[in-house]
Amino acid sequence: MSTTVLPTWSPWRTVVAFGLVSLLADMVYEGMRSISGPYLGSLGASAVVVGLVTGAGEAMALLLRLYTGPWADRSGRHWRLTVLGYGLTALCVPLLAVAPALGTAGVVVAAVLILGERTGKAIRSPAKSALLARVAAGGSMGRAFGVHKALDQVGAFSGPLTVAGVTALTGMLWPGFAVLAIPGALSLLMLAQLARRAPTITAPDVPDDAVAETASERPERPVRRGLGAAVGIDLPARFHLFSTAAALATAGLMTFGVISYRFVEDGLIPIAAAPVVYALAMAAGAVAALGTGVLFDRWGARVLLVVPVLVAALPPLVFAGSVGVVLAGVALWGVATGVLDSTVKAQVAAVVPPSRRATGYGVFAAVQGIGAIVGGGLAGALVTRHVGVLTAVVAAAQVVALALLATVLSDRR
Repeated sequence: MSTTVLPTWSPWRTVVAFGLVSLLADMVYEGMRSISGPYLGSLGASAVVVGLVTGAGEAMALLLRLYTGPWADRSGRHWRLTVLGYGLTALCVPLLAVAPALGTAGVVVAAVLILGERTGKAIRSPAKSALLARVAAGGSMGRAFGVHKALDQVGAFSGPLTVAGVTALTGMLWPGFAVLAIPGALSLLMLAQLARRAPTITAPDVPDDAVAETASERPERPVRRGLGAAVGIDLPARFHLFSTAAALATAGLMTFGVISYRFVEDGLIPIAAAPVVYALAMAAGAVAALGTGVLFDRWGARVLLVVPVLVAALPPLVFAGSVGVVLAGVALWGVATGVLDSTVKAQVAAVVPPSRRATGYGVFAAVQGIGAIVGGGLAGALVTRHVGVLTAVVAAAQVVALALLATVLSDRR
């Protein structure tokens, strides 16, 4: 019996295929996140329960990466963890549709499924980023992460729009979750094609020295020491400086929730138009991810020096009294967000040895998550009556971030 050997995909075709997997998966979990609060409420959950479940889910998606990243590197099972993570998303979200039929147990089941989906995100993200860096190790790291993020953003706004459309047609929330089974299944089918057509995805890790020469800067090799290695403490000092700079920039970005709360409260933009404004930001982020990815491959990490400058300019714009200025600020917010979730990952790959990249991505995401929590809380406390103070604090944080980035770039070891 003969076995058909399928043609192998090129690195760029593999990158695009991985981007399509993320697009489809983003449709699933961003669609879920867009109505998870109202859905839990419709099942009988109180506001406190909704806050605890959604808050715990976001914390899990970030902080669990401190474990799942090193787990991927120790086991070498980057591909299996990626498939497991996407599988949890594809399974848990559509199953939310059965919660109303379970009576009083529906809230508990829905909460478990939401937390299960967020666990899937934590499991796959570090391993997936490490695999993507492996595919793009030939010198197009910035463009690879840029293209991936751009496709990811398409799913980020098409998923919620799909759920909104289904809900409007049926007058019920649960059919929206059932429809998301389609992109979930397609994402798993695309992963199966990746395994068959892209051997670099499922191949074992290559030695650190073999890939170091292809990065924009030669990474340092850390010495692993027990517990420190397990949580990334032994990673290069440059990595930790860079993570801190990214966390400060992320804190200065605040959240769209804070920004939209202010422009709605000020009567500048109606609440019904807030999702459209968010879509504007996502589109700007997709374009920025592509553009800075190309520039990263040409100029290296110097292109990231613009991020603290952009972030420092945000508060006076997004909290202005003019609709036009606010929209410009939101677009700028989307640009900075797109870069901080795409091109920075190329720099992580440049300063962390290949065999420790999943650990690096896990630690990096956790540190960024801490920055997001601190920034969101600070902005929420100051945005109503102390915008001037908020502007000054954000600007000061970005000066520190810029100094840290300059230190990272000046170290050519």
